[in-house]
Amino acid sequence: MNPDLIDHLVDDLRPTRRGTLQWLLLGAVVTGAVVAAILMVPSIGLRGDIMTAPATAMFWIKLAYTSVLGLLGLLAAMALSRPEKNNWPGVWAVGGVFLLTLAGGLWQWGNAAEAIKPVLMFGGTALVCPFLIVVFSAPVLAIMLAAMRRLAPTNPALAGLAAGLASGGAGASVYAFHCGETGLLFLALWYSLGVGLVALGGALLGRVVLRW
Repeated sequence: MNPDLIDHLVDDLRPTRRGTLQWLLLGAVVTGAVVAAILMVPSIGLRGDIMTAPATAMFWIKLAYTSVLGLLGLLAAMALSRPEKNNWPGVWAVGGVFLLTLAGGLWQWGNAAEAIKPVLMFGGTALVCPFLIVVFSAPVLAIMLAAMRRLAPTNPALAGLAAGLASGGAGASVYAFHCGETGLLFLALWYSLGVGLVALGGALLGRVVLRW
């Protein structure tokens, strides 16, 4: 390649501040979550017992589960947005968190009275919970993918999957302020399905949107 051409290509390059990538993606998740909350509150509202719900363990377990999934997705997205990274071993932690929650849900379900078991598994919103998580995660995913287009992922599908996991966790956290379900098995099954669908959507979109 002609040296003059190389000089021309790099002539306007400027050093990037340390932490720019991390702040960019964190800002994308936070912005998307705020948008999701703005959409959720007037459309389906907060749970009726929102003032007393924080006094229950399940309220915080639900938020902890969704937040951890979102954080793992965000860390993966940060790693996979670098050109030298095309895999992220920490993805196994996602499976561990899910299995731990599922095990807790099965233990709670197994020790419950027969009349309570269907409530712990299906609640009253199993058919709409995953769908609503996808809906409220959509703005987070859109902003995440737009931010990651400015970066340099070399595995677009996996980077998109990570963006979807981060977005699904954020969207599910927002939705948790509406959801009054109390079953741990419900959380493991239906919340995980919603987040998983967003992650899958991120992988499919990432293959196209994040290709360079």
